Amino acid sequence: MTDKTVHLAVYDTFADWETGHTTAHLVQNGYAVKTVAATAGPVTTMGGLRIQPDLVLDDVRPEDSALLILTGAGLWDTSDDLAPFARTARAFLDAGVPVAAICGATAGLAREGLLDDRAHTSAVSFYLAATGYKGGEHYREADAVTDEDGLLITAGPTEPVAFAREVFSRLGVYEGEKLDAWYRLFHDSDASPSRCWSHERHTGAGAAEPHRARRLPSERPVPRRLRGSGRPAG
Repeated sequence: MTDKTVHLAVYDTFADWETGHTTAHLVQNGYAVKTVAATAGPVTTMGGLRIQPDLVLDDVRPEDSALLILTGAGLWDTSDDLAPFARTARAFLDAGVPVAAICGATAGLAREGLLDDRAHTSAVSFYLAATGYKGGEHYREADAVTDEDGLLITAGPTEPVAFAREVFSRLGVYEGEKLDAWYRLFHDSDASPSRCWSHERHTGAGAAEPHRARRLPSERPVPRRLRGSGRPAG
């Protein structure tokens, strides 16, 4: 494996819609996406799809990866079964390899103590507060957040497109006007800037350099948050 391998954690009740934009466009831009599970057996997603993992968690090493992606799942809030994935996220961050977590996976990271001193977001602030974590002062009301060190990306369950935007920015897949055009097309159904994105995608023009640039929360659309209990769908 190379630095263009991204590892996608999969487990039973995996929220399969949350990373579709991310993984599809990573593959289209030369990345290999490898699925990682706790064991070698197949898992069943929340949508009823069966996934045969490429690797088991014990065999994943940060030095072989460009990014670890953790998605939501009902298991994050109902058992400790997914705690090993949060511990793997700690190993990645300690090694300087980025981690991207969405939906219920953010609660798993909170329980592991990984959000105590990093800027982050999730479904709603009180969802993470219920974990007993100590990072409430670092919570941001934003659609998706990349922390100050550029190592941790978080998003709530209603923001798979913003989540993908932050991943693309961090890995240098798209940047500048091209990244903005992609986001507006897939988030807002705004095709007006898409000619730039489509032209560069098919011609290879404007290849992105790895960077940490991202829009500030104040410059983004008001995040859509779940109401009621605050528990995310994944």
